[in-house]
Amino acid sequence: MVNLSGAKSLIKCLQLENVEHVFGLPGGANLPIYDALVDSNIRHILVRHEQIGAHMADGYARALRKPGVCMATSGPGATNLVTGLATAHLDSSPVVAITGQVPTDYIGKDAFQETDAVGVLIPVTKYCVMPTTAAEVPYCVKKLFHLSNTGRPGPVLLDMPKDVQQETIEFDYPKKIKLRGYEALVNPDSRLVNKAANLLLSAKKPMILAGGGVTLCNSFKALQNLAEFLMAPVVTTFKGKGAFPENHPLALGPIGMHGHIEANKMILETDVLLAIGCRFSDRSVGRWDTFGNNMKIIHIDIDKSEIGKNKRPTVGIHGDLNLTLNKLLPILMKKSIVKNNPWMDRLKSLKNQYKDTSSYDDDTVNPRSVLKELRKAIPNNTIITTDVGQHQMWSSLYFDIYSPGTFFTSTGLGTMGFGFPAALGAKVGRPNLPSICISGDGSFNMVEQALATAVLDNIPAIVIILNNGSLGMVAQWQRVFYNKRYLGVNLQNSPDFVKIAQAYGAEGIRVQSLPEFNKAVKTALKSEVATVIDVPIDPEADVFPFVAPGTSLADMILPS
Repeated sequence: MVNLSGAKSLIKCLQLENVEHVFGLPGGANLPIYDALVDSNIRHILVRHEQIGAHMADGYARALRKPGVCMATSGPGATNLVTGLATAHLDSSPVVAITGQVPTDYIGKDAFQETDAVGVLIPVTKYCVMPTTAAEVPYCVKKLFHLSNTGRPGPVLLDMPKDVQQETIEFDYPKKIKLRGYEALVNPDSRLVNKAANLLLSAKKPMILAGGGVTLCNSFKALQNLAEFLMAPVVTTFKGKGAFPENHPLALGPIGMHGHIEANKMILETDVLLAIGCRFSDRSVGRWDTFGNNMKIIHIDIDKSEIGKNKRPTVGIHGDLNLTLNKLLPILMKKSIVKNNPWMDRLKSLKNQYKDTSSYDDDTVNPRSVLKELRKAIPNNTIITTDVGQHQMWSSLYFDIYSPGTFFTSTGLGTMGFGFPAALGAKVGRPNLPSICISGDGSFNMVEQALATAVLDNIPAIVIILNNGSLGMVAQWQRVFYNKRYLGVNLQNSPDFVKIAQAYGAEGIRVQSLPEFNKAVKTALKSEVATVIDVPIDPEADVFPFVAPGTSLADMILPS
């Protein structure tokens, strides 16, 4: 054993957890940690706002399916993490946040930059802890990493008082940890798996609904094998987009508020729905009291609390997705199954009927043509992130994901400003893959300072701004529901994003035609610095189809 300060002990723990990168911003309360970080082999990436650090750690975590680490000081540093950690929490992303705190004997005395970080962040994390002695630090770190990336993943917090960082202890890091009452890997009940198999075998119109859990568990192959054996069409939640290749004959794309027409229609016709790693959110299924009343539902999830929370299933299976799917398929294969041609005919019919319902002209610069052109111009395994707004929904509709696990967006919290920092974090984690953020002018305006990090830390991600000079989604709602009574949505085409990019030392390109866009994307893919591609579009372009809040999928508003 060696004697280490609490801060050095923390850094040693991070190294033992194979942490290679941290995204952070120093301050008075975490300076001992930063001093210890100087002597480590961990790369520190300086952000210009703590929220950006949390989003970068989140993008890193999603791309690698391992915890991303962010750091902040006490007080405003910690509170600036809230939105980023809430985003990770609602999307089940494994982020480890480390904050400095005032010394333990200052706590409760309104000391400078004192905030109860644990109290603030408990509602938006999986677990929070504040060690009061340096001896507690190794166990706390081991526990946090274990909790963050097992079971249902999520963000966690280590809030470290400054005196704990400075106290010296004999370092001892636990190799394993066992938490009473916590199941990291849940084996499904075999009786329920058999019951599910019998239901699926009896189905005339089986369908699979894949959620974000498929991506989190890397269950892509198991899902595809099951779908192909059952000959079951696959729809996804928006969080699950990319869990199943969208160029596969059985793929129908996302359901929900701005889901694909054929997906929303066909899911209402199924007689047995296999829901995997999803939570039946209102944005996916509309009204809970009307969805699924004419079907039998099998719900598989690692989080027991999700089963029956929003929609009561016929069979609810609490279990790890890989363990459950790999147990389900052999049971099905032992029994006879008839491939149902009428159901496949219905799938083909709906796909053909709605394959081109857009009113957009493919020869002009518009959301559909731009995203279709982007798909053709980039490798299949490109990491795609989005911000939140109309561009996010256009991405759902018009940009297909071919390589599973390469599409990341903020679905639960709907966080504007998530996309570009997440693309940077993903690029840090997977530097050999292109990383592209599809954004809007409103979202990118919130985090444009991340360009400084992108340029100075050599992270050549790309952001494509569908620029309509407004807060487009809010403007659409004001058009549709409030008789065009606009307020607070006109951004007046400020700022000039090309000049903003150039001011930070990034590439800035504005395009006016599809050939110019194609050329800009190819130039950006070869660039050694971050690139901003500004794409002006019609400020009154709307997103359809649309399921209005409080209505059902059957009430979907179609393009005129």
